[in-house]
Amino acid sequence: MDCALIDAEPPVDECPPRVRFGDETYRRRVKTPNTLGTLFGPIRVPRCIYECLEPGEPCIAPLEMQLGVVAGLATPALAERVGRWSAEHPQQAVLALVEAEHGVHWSVDSLRKVTRAVRDGVKDPGVKARQDRLIELLAEAEQSSGKHRPTLAVGRDGVMIPIRGQGYQEAATGTVSVHDRRGQRLGTVYLAEMPEPGQQRLTKQMTAMVTAAIATWHALGQSCPRLAYLTDGGHHQQEFFRKVLAKMKDPWRPGQKLAWQWTIDFFHACEHLWKQAEALFGASSPAAWAWYRRMRHWLRHRGDGVADILRSATQHFNQRKLSASRHEMFAAAYRYLRRHAPWMDYAANKRQRLPIGSGVTEAACKTVFTQRLKCSGMTWQVEGGQVIVDLRVLVLSGVWERSYAANLEAQPMPQPVSHQPRVRKTAQIAA
Repeated sequence: MDCALIDAEPPVDECPPRVRFGDETYRRRVKTPNTLGTLFGPIRVPRCIYECLEPGEPCIAPLEMQLGVVAGLATPALAERVGRWSAEHPQQAVLALVEAEHGVHWSVDSLRKVTRAVRDGVKDPGVKARQDRLIELLAEAEQSSGKHRPTLAVGRDGVMIPIRGQGYQEAATGTVSVHDRRGQRLGTVYLAEMPEPGQQRLTKQMTAMVTAAIATWHALGQSCPRLAYLTDGGHHQQEFFRKVLAKMKDPWRPGQKLAWQWTIDFFHACEHLWKQAEALFGASSPAAWAWYRRMRHWLRHRGDGVADILRSATQHFNQRKLSASRHEMFAAAYRYLRRHAPWMDYAANKRQRLPIGSGVTEAACKTVFTQRLKCSGMTWQVEGGQVIVDLRVLVLSGVWERSYAANLEAQPMPQPVSHQPRVRKTAQIAA
């Protein structure tokens, strides 16, 4: 597609001599054209460049700012499409889409500039949009039928990501879901962070998200939802519960803590149960499958299922002489079930229509990271990967459109300022 040219260039005099942007004043300097990507192909736009009166500040182009031009390369409509495509496809596929659909040919650097600028614009509005989405889901759950209160369920998990020059490192994802009065999940918002020591950024984000949702729900005069935390028994997961969730203040009961219920994911518990069966009977033994199926039923439906399972496992262990490797496998699985038994009351959860599995969080590791960041041959810098992740969680949370619209509405605009040119003394004398 050929580059189009805007019909008539306005004379420079039509551009105000000075504009105010933020706390700075800028003066008109030169007029230079710029080629912008649009949904209808590239166009060449004349614009005036303004220089800050305070040295060291970058120049601005007020016309592009008024048009919402992104990174000096794309109109808002094209940039929005590019941001969403970048969240879902590798960069070469995005470049091919931009050229095929819109006739715009960009380099990799240009694509990255636009993608990063879109992420920078939607990141903060995206936080507010996800908080609003949680309140909408809680309102929907409040209106649902059933005998139980709605449930706000939180989960977090880790996933290994290929980091350039560092091998595989653990990234982290978090989910906040709302379940209705019958225990049906209505929707989920997602959070995610590239690898970092201690996963503090994700902890900070999840804390802020959950705290804001609970405070807003309380301010609306609604009753406290049931609060569930579903994870495996990993270090960061346990630390988040003990240091953050268990210490959250209850706005409905001043001076007390919120009653979070931590549940170990049922399917992680079953993995350790199967390891016991393997150790006791052998992996290919029909007896292992028979014992495992019976114990899994006990775990899910008996009120004191873990204790019954451990007693049965001990009886079989005492009747057998295991090899050293099978003995260690059995002992590790036994310790895991005994240590986490207080958080494995699945029968009570089922009766109360509370979730028992962290499947939505497990799936988030796949949908947020694996499907986009772990394709064949990919490696990532932490900063570059975070740009994609920040876009992707907004798409998956169902708040992409409102986040981008809020970004456009929040853009500050330069304002013309009155300016009286200095009158030369010689001219005054001559007058």
